[in-house]
Amino acid sequence: MSIAYKIAALALTSLLSGGVVAADLEIKDPWVRGTVPAQKATGAFMQLSSKAGVTLVGVASPAAKVVELHEMVMDNNLMKMRPVPRLDIQPGKPVELKPGSYHVMLIDLNKPLSKGEVVPITLKVEGKDKKVENVELKAEVRDLTAAAPMEHKHHH
Repeated sequence: MSIAYKIAALALTSLLSGGVVAADLEIKDPWVRGTVPAQKATGAFMQLSSKAGVTLVGVASPAAKVVELHEMVMDNNLMKMRPVPRLDIQPGKPVELKPGSYHVMLIDLNKPLSKGEVVPITLKVEGKDKKVENVELKAEVRDLTAAAPMEHKHHH
């Protein structure tokens, strides 16, 4: 068993811990925006970093029939969302998948997602050797109104 797989297995056993490290990819704070009953799509967000540099070449999840890597871009003063086939994670330059930017799109959900549930997500990561490894993670479902990680709301 390779060290990357041992690290991934160890990280998975500590469900929703600080982060997952595998395939030279560190994943921090993975989360999914919750949905309302009839909603059929939502986004998953996280922070990705790599020491040597890797490329995210695919995503999958049993929570939805279609799972894609997307980005939000301005096009003629309109914000548009479009799928992207690959996302480079440069050495030492973290990439944040967040609302209004790059994110994982979960389309045609199998069921509504409620706060506190856990969504398994697989990232397909291509290393410098062109070998693709699957990195499994668990993302916690947050409130439908969640806009960013660790957002604090104060009620007065």
